[in-house]
Amino acid sequence: MTEDEFDAFYASAFPRLVGQLYALIGDHGEAQDVVQEAFVRAWDRRQSFLADEAPEAWIRTVALRLAVSRWRRARRWLDLVRKNPPADRVAGPGPEHTALVQALRTLPEAQRTAVVLHHLCDLSVEQVASETGSPVGTVKARLSRGRAALAAQLSAERDGPGSGGGAGDDDGDGQSAKESGRVR
Repeated sequence: MTEDEFDAFYASAFPRLVGQLYALIGDHGEAQDVVQEAFVRAWDRRQSFLADEAPEAWIRTVALRLAVSRWRRARRWLDLVRKNPPADRVAGPGPEHTALVQALRTLPEAQRTAVVLHHLCDLSVEQVASETGSPVGTVKARLSRGRAALAAQLSAERDGPGSGGGAGDDDGDGQSAKESGRVR
């Protein structure tokens, strides 16, 4: 069977086979999946497919066997889950993890990439440089700036807003916001 003949066979037989498998297994989506998979398997043997007397019957048989295999696999999985039920709850990320992710989001992308690759993926500075296409010195600077920004962000979060007296009270000109009459 040539590619064009196979395409024509597919176009005419697919809807009919899906309808038949749907009637057999009762799940339209599953019927579409297994018929599609059967056609994929038939594609590999399309040269000898015309010699078979009933190519549609072959597709139907393969699709039905695939459906039965999937059903058995699902049944085994269900039995396994019933014997070993999953834990009721999976602990979510802790406050430290959440704070770190939030702080990482505030970093510029280049710094964030360097920090994550170096500290979380355990890549050396040279490997980070190679992966990002940046010079080693640039990666070191990004790591330094990123760590400093993370430390400031995390310590500010740990101290909480309005913790009073700190670097945040100075608005850059040596005068606090209260002294200059500006309120934030």
